[in-house]
Amino acid sequence: MSSLTKKQELNLIEKLSNAYGVSGFEHDVSEIVQEYGRPFATVSKDTMCNTYVRPQADDSRPTLMLDAHLDEVGFMIQAIKPNGTASFVTVGGWVPANVTAERVKIKNRNGEWISGIIATKPPHYMSAAERKQPIEIANLVIDFGTVSAQETIELLKIGTGCPVVPDVKWEYNEKLDVMMGKAFDNRIGTAVVLSAIEKITQKNEKLGVNVVGALAAQEEVGCRGAKVTVRNIKPDIAICLDGCPADDTFTPEWLIQTGMKRGPMLRDMDTTFIATPAFQKLAVDTAQENKIPYTRAVRTGGGVNASELLVYEGVPTICIGIPVRYEHTHHTIVAYEDFKNTVDLVVALIEKLDKKIITEF
Repeated sequence: MSSLTKKQELNLIEKLSNAYGVSGFEHDVSEIVQEYGRPFATVSKDTMCNTYVRPQADDSRPTLMLDAHLDEVGFMIQAIKPNGTASFVTVGGWVPANVTAERVKIKNRNGEWISGIIATKPPHYMSAAERKQPIEIANLVIDFGTVSAQETIELLKIGTGCPVVPDVKWEYNEKLDVMMGKAFDNRIGTAVVLSAIEKITQKNEKLGVNVVGALAAQEEVGCRGAKVTVRNIKPDIAICLDGCPADDTFTPEWLIQTGMKRGPMLRDMDTTFIATPAFQKLAVDTAQENKIPYTRAVRTGGGVNASELLVYEGVPTICIGIPVRYEHTHHTIVAYEDFKNTVDLVVALIEKLDKKIITEF
């Protein structure tokens, strides 16, 4: 079997982006990973829905863990109001102003996906003071088109605890070579892990490391899945792949560190993580040797699974980010070339790593 064509890669990303998988409910995304990975690896999942992709291993070699997360930001139904609308809470980090008047899908008690709209009082009924007030999640509802709590609960089978995801369909602009859709944080990182592992298995070369893909659940609510995956895999070295917020539409040119079509971002620091310096240098050198564009980033916010990987017995860890415009909203944008360059960098790094280099880290 030959490596994936661009069309096949885009098809994989489309499936991952369109899949519904808010934190704690990643099962549909895991199924796509399992289906895709089975031709070239052993694929399994645990009770938390963390999903593992293992090519043929050699116990004598150190283990490289390729991490990404399956989940996306979303919401959860808190309670049904007498008029049939629902109060809800956020799952993951949202800005309330980015939530209003958007379509969502709600998984009901029967496992069916029901449409809804995040709504607020129409402007016609707002006072001048109300129009100026900041938006708060507590003042928003999800409207399913019902007229009573009985209809919502008994007819639609929606109630407390039902998960909610953005209702957005993936699309590709061929002229710009750009993808638009939901959940690129972190379905794009998941696609990188799968594509990189597929490529190294097709090369059929003797590597200096065992590679294990770990697609974690519940990253958006505190990197919970990675706490489990890293202990199951017990890696000697780790690379975290994440869709990272692009800053190129609002930041001065001199400060842009995660720009679209500027290549993968090598994260030096955020609020939870500092990259292993020697491993970070190897990534930079490898990118330069292979003429892969890249940026480096020092973040004053955010956090990634890499924080959990690094603190597991001091495993050398780096985070490679794929630039994503407008993360943690319904609508995000990623350039295909950034995805492709990230895969190329990960494969080049895998081919360099061996026991001697890892020991020196």
